Amino acid sequence: MKNHKTIVLSNQEISPGYFRMRILAPEYNRLAKPGQFVMFRVQRSLLPLLRRPFGIFRAGFMPADCDTMPPKEFIEIIYKVVGSGTEIMQGLHYGDPIELLGPLGAGFDLSLTGGDSIMVGGGIGLVPLYMLAESIADPSRAEVLIGGRTRDDVITVTEFERLGVKTFVSTEDGSLGDEGLVTRVLESRLEKKPGARVFACGPMPMIRAVEKICRSRGVQLQVSLEELMACGVGACLGCVVKGEGHTNDNPSYLCTCKVGPVFHAGDLAWEDTVSADDCECGADR
Repeated sequence: MKNHKTIVLSNQEISPGYFRMRILAPEYNRLAKPGQFVMFRVQRSLLPLLRRPFGIFRAGFMPADCDTMPPKEFIEIIYKVVGSGTEIMQGLHYGDPIELLGPLGAGFDLSLTGGDSIMVGGGIGLVPLYMLAESIADPSRAEVLIGGRTRDDVITVTEFERLGVKTFVSTEDGSLGDEGLVTRVLESRLEKKPGARVFACGPMPMIRAVEKICRSRGVQLQVSLEELMACGVGACLGCVVKGEGHTNDNPSYLCTCKVGPVFHAGDLAWEDTVSADDCECGADR
């Protein structure tokens, strides 16, 4: 984990309200693991006061500007403009100074990517799944199920297809792909691949539904939780979730930013799991 003072390389709108930012990030291509995140702050601005957490979508190299310069190492994040912090971010351009703290958190257990793999993502939940898809040895045995409320919420389809991963798209209003919830597609795919391992990230209602489906079928599941984190290092206890076996007499609390954000589904107490999607206490991003 390092605190990097760095710059924006590009910042493009990829769908209405969704932006993809490329950031100069030395060493991240070696250090970043699928499922990890960074804490982001605009260096030239006092507001927002707290850093914002963003999953790492991709890490790579850009060609050098000239023969005497090394390639530029970068990461990409994808964000949706939903509050004061992301409103500031959408106005950033090449060369603007920012700070990154990371890479942070526990990523996916890559020992479980052998055989058939099904990735389920909704909206920004697709972000950590791309690096996971890159790590799968046999892309022909992997599928990604992409869900959204409308076609505007469906992002990065082309990127997954270029990896050779079979892609299924569904929207709640039927404006793109199949009409309905992405969890219905998951049920259909598990009928065809009952031994697949499932990896999911997205809104908590979707995650809960995925967990219920997988538990009823005895399917191994890992989830990346999109909790709102203030510190990113387990100090503030603002992103705790309840662990498996939690009771008032024997409490079990897990910091999403430290123990997660990726968890094996069996490590969480699902009947009590609460996230920022379910309450009004989340910080404004």
